Amino acid sequence: VWRDAHAAARVVATGFVARDRRDRVTTLGRNGSDYSGAIFAALFNADELHIWTDVDGVLSADPRVVPEAVQLEALSYDEACELAYFGAKVVHPQTMSPAIERGLPIIIRNTFHPDHPGTRITAERTSSGPIKGLTLSPELALLNLEGTGLIGVPGTAERVFAALRNAHVSVVMISQGSSEHSICCVVRQAEAQRARDALLHAFAHELSLGQVQRVQLTDNVSVLAAVGDGMAGQPGVAAR
Repeated sequence: VWRDAHAAARVVATGFVARDRRDRVTTLGRNGSDYSGAIFAALFNADELHIWTDVDGVLSADPRVVPEAVQLEALSYDEACELAYFGAKVVHPQTMSPAIERGLPIIIRNTFHPDHPGTRITAERTSSGPIKGLTLSPELALLNLEGTGLIGVPGTAERVFAALRNAHVSVVMISQGSSEHSICCVVRQAEAQRARDALLHAFAHELSLGQVQRVQLTDNVSVLAAVGDGMAGQPGVAAR
């Protein structure tokens, strides 16, 4: 309706600013301007969403850590979301959401190099090797709950993550052994001690009885993530 009343070849709209359900002025938070662009692209039924930034596109790794990193011509939505989750800061998963829902191609472009084609992100999976990119997430910690008394006891994982949620701790990764003997999760270093204290409190009874042997905290770890649709079904990638 608004477009019909204000027909124009180009529409320039401010990003980041919004209103909440009570009609109060608010903001969309981190990456809110890109998110605004994705919302307008969806509302206008656009053919493509172009995100203009200060790099030529999504790189295979952080060039400050890996100088030989190369620019990626194409990514699938899944690959882009994984890279973004594990630290690639070119595009935020929230930004991609309206486009992914509609199968809208996202092109990451460079404002200072406008002739460069950038990186094209679509639903299409391209087979250019098993791994597209590597990301490194520092300043994390490893939290491990171990106990022979946990085996076969329903609700243990639920108690672990409820305790962490109540302590306002964000869980980056989780892992549970098939024997249910241990539950391991990665948390942010700044929240690590609070997370350990929350689990010690939540399982105080089991610790006193010896059903839980320990709540172990390993500080200052990083997560290295290898991302690529081509890894699925291809033997030997993890070994390399």
